[in-house]
Amino acid sequence: MILSAHERMIARRYLLPHKGEGFIFLVAGFSVVAVALGVFALISVMSVMNGFRADLFDRIVGLNGHAIVQGYDGRLDDWRAIADEARAIPGVVEATPLIEQPLMASSNGRVEGILLRGVRLDDIRSNPLITQNITAGSIAELSPGSNNVAIGARLANALGAYPGAEISLISPDGRPTPVGTVPRIVTYRVAAIFEVGVYDYDKAFVVMPIEDAQTLLMLGDAVAMVEVEVSEPDRVEAILAPLRPVINGKGVLVDWRQMNSALFEALEVERVVMFVVLSIIILVAAFNIASSLIMLVRAKRRDIAILRTMGASRAGMTRIFMSVGLIIGLVGIIFGAILAAIFLFFRQAVVDFIQLVSGAELWDPSVRFLSELPSKTDPFEVAAIILVTIVLVFLATLFPARKAAATDPVEVLRYE
Repeated sequence: MILSAHERMIARRYLLPHKGEGFIFLVAGFSVVAVALGVFALISVMSVMNGFRADLFDRIVGLNGHAIVQGYDGRLDDWRAIADEARAIPGVVEATPLIEQPLMASSNGRVEGILLRGVRLDDIRSNPLITQNITAGSIAELSPGSNNVAIGARLANALGAYPGAEISLISPDGRPTPVGTVPRIVTYRVAAIFEVGVYDYDKAFVVMPIEDAQTLLMLGDAVAMVEVEVSEPDRVEAILAPLRPVINGKGVLVDWRQMNSALFEALEVERVVMFVVLSIIILVAAFNIASSLIMLVRAKRRDIAILRTMGASRAGMTRIFMSVGLIIGLVGIIFGAILAAIFLFFRQAVVDFIQLVSGAELWDPSVRFLSELPSKTDPFEVAAIILVTIVLVFLATLFPARKAAATDPVEVLRYE
């Protein structure tokens, strides 16, 4: 929208309060604040939702892969051939054997349900999600036959088991005796404690070399599943389609969407709902801008009439009042974006401060999976938020601007 020099001067004068126009300026100020709050809320909430999904995805996939081939009855005897076939498929990055079995663990008179994970030693040491999140002990002490394990931080707290302590793993699949099956109980030493940031994993995981897990569960050379990692997670189903005939009759193929479908679908629905709900704040702000412009048009009727008699066109008056409304909206957008950037930078400090003042735990990891408030700002999403705000503000200025342009100078000057 291009304004002439005199139109810019008039728009600038209308943006500043004059005698008897304090209320109009106050309403315009509320409009700026409302737009700023709407933009701030949208950018902040959408960034947190994006961060939550991305962080959760990275941590879940970092431990579970993009897909798994799970053997029937928890056994996959021909896992080497299946892993080789998977690696030969274009788009597959890696295929690794894995044992995962729910068991019970006991230490210091306490008993907890756990999820045993048997992984090849090289895969344990090359997994950054574990190696970069060791809080105590050393992952280097894990080796086949050493009877050393690594456990999650919250499980360690629950059992009171720390590096050097012993925990007993209880498997119901023991050896048969004349009086029935006796559970198999094996004692291991805690060598390391890790905290990946996902509550369910930190509360349950016990990681050991795959050879020790095979011995504990009496699997022989078999494994429970083959974990597959692909280059494009969003295309995992199409990439692994050639693997389905290979595993037919041996096991089932489950990708990350199926393993966590309820969780990620709930997050996506929540993102859409939050965007729509928070957009209402901007819609209300647009109505405030329209209200302030309508009052400004009423207050400036004589000025508009005089300008019209001096040669100002209807289009010119429309541009002036639309510019006033758009400037109010743009100022709100700028302040809102700055507030969002500040909040997202200090987000965890803000959460910690509120928890300290209120005494309530706002970010309970047992409910929200992750232990910290994440954030990931999408530039395209921010641009979409700004564009939506500008469009709503633009639409809000149309009626007042057209009302100003429709002012009849003859009628106004005759009766006012």
